[in-house]
Amino acid sequence: MSEIVAGTLYVVATPIGNLGDLTPRAREVLGEVTAIGAEDTRNTSVLLGQFGIGTPLIAVHDHNEGDIAAKLVARLQAGDSLALVSDAGTPLVSDPGYRLVRAVREAGLPVVPVPGACAAIAALSVAGIPSDRFCFEGFLPAKGGARRERLGELLSETRTLVFYESSHRIEESLADLVAVFGAEREATLGRELTKRFETLLGPTLGAIQQAVASDANQRKGEFVLVVRGSVDREAAQLAEGKRLYAKLAAHLKPSQAAKLAAELSGAPRKALYVGGDSD
Repeated sequence: MSEIVAGTLYVVATPIGNLGDLTPRAREVLGEVTAIGAEDTRNTSVLLGQFGIGTPLIAVHDHNEGDIAAKLVARLQAGDSLALVSDAGTPLVSDPGYRLVRAVREAGLPVVPVPGACAAIAALSVAGIPSDRFCFEGFLPAKGGARRERLGELLSETRTLVFYESSHRIEESLADLVAVFGAEREATLGRELTKRFETLLGPTLGAIQQAVASDANQRKGEFVLVVRGSVDREAAQLAEGKRLYAKLAAHLKPSQAAKLAAELSGAPRKALYVGGDSD
């Protein structure tokens, strides 16, 4: 049994679909704290109702977190115990909560994790793609130009990449991923993980794009995309060098830009620029 400590903020992971994934410890904490800060009180009230938990809810979301954090810190200082949850999964992973957690820690008060479900880790665990080193990118930019620019910056990344995506943009994002990374880049798309219509698609970006385009059902729900990092180190360095050179050449002489881009990326200087300007 967990002992709830006064003045403590508990960051509690909740199910991403299957209610059986709410841990006994999470149930206990949510039932015993003074109040629960929730991203959407309506969604959380449904979850709590499933387990007969009647703890009062406080809305803590992107639009009010900055204002309400100080009030919640004051409640903790007065002896209340609080829990923080998101709509699903682990709070702060592409969800609100960072400003509150930071404010509580800056006030010298304890923040305790109550771990559980996380869509990114769930997808990574079943993708069959190297997971010893990975980076979580969250949601790509909504606008196509910005999205392709960000993907270009990630082209040379050798670590496995993990993205979240919505049903509204999954087709467009897959098209941009194929255009930038290539159709043969290894990937796994997890849709509606832990839910009734859970699916896993792969083994490449091209195959995933085709499967999603040909079946409207595969365009519904919530998505986690796991993409293998670049396996060609020299090609990755060259791609990064070219990207850096393009940025630096706007502000420096071409030879200077090439020299600096080569130093930062490891790419050969001559592959980035061959010219006759003098330093």
